[in-house]
Amino acid sequence: MPKLTVEGVGEFDVATGKRLVLALTEVGIDQLHACGGNARCTTCRVEFVDGEPSRMTQAEKECLAARELSGVRLSCQIPCEADMHVRVISRLEGSGRKDAGGDVDPEIKPEPVVWVDA
Repeated sequence: MPKLTVEGVGEFDVATGKRLVLALTEVGIDQLHACGGNARCTTCRVEFVDGEPSRMTQAEKECLAARELSGVRLSCQIPCEADMHVRVISRLEGSGRKDAGGDVDPEIKPEPVVWVDA
């Protein structure tokens, strides 16, 4: 079972393969996910302190490139497969949004899921 360390919050055991956005919300983090975890909005951004995965979905790569973002990852596109330490940078608190976002499917979307080097 991977360990998820959330900077300033604590360390948690998470189920192998669980989407990072779901793991964060399940431990009480008000992580934004406005598009419902479909790699369209980038509101679920996190920064990795340690344990950043070496691969990403093609959808994540394209979404980050389209918005010219670097140094961040989309928590909706990352399965918890190993220990990781993240800094949550996109939270409901202070965002002005009415809610964190719609329901997030347990499986990574959008289909087809294609993995590429990060």
